[in-house]
Amino acid sequence: MAKAPVPSGTRSEVTRALRAIRSLSDAFDRMHSGMKSDMDMNASDLATLRMLIIREQRGEVVSPHGVATHLRISTASTTKLLDRLEKSGHLERRPHPSDGRARIVVLTDKSRTEFFRHFGGHLSLMRDVAQRYDDAELTTIASFLDELTDAIVATD
Repeated sequence: MAKAPVPSGTRSEVTRALRAIRSLSDAFDRMHSGMKSDMDMNASDLATLRMLIIREQRGEVVSPHGVATHLRISTASTTKLLDRLEKSGHLERRPHPSDGRARIVVLTDKSRTEFFRHFGGHLSLMRDVAQRYDDAELTTIASFLDELTDAIVATD
């Protein structure tokens, strides 16, 4: 639930926070760009792996249609993308656990290992920064980021 705006003059801290988010987004773009070249992948390939890791951590299953919807690409493009990632050993298509007619897409151990090999150092550094904040501050930060995410997703 969004908090009511806090009245203030120019709210320079709002501008500062949004600039910091833009800088963080740029840093993530550079990090992902390096990973794309290291793993010989395009942006859609990497976005698919990131999506699968996030959904896996949430305990969610992903269908090929879910990939297409997430990436906003056609089913034909999704099939080519999944074929490419399956051929390179990064994912597998398996039967859906409860719907025998459907298929799901899952990461392979190879993909998880490569993904975390590339992001592990960055993740460790980010964890070190997060450790500097107390639980109440982290709760506020996480709520802020979740609300920003929800606002952006709602307008997409």
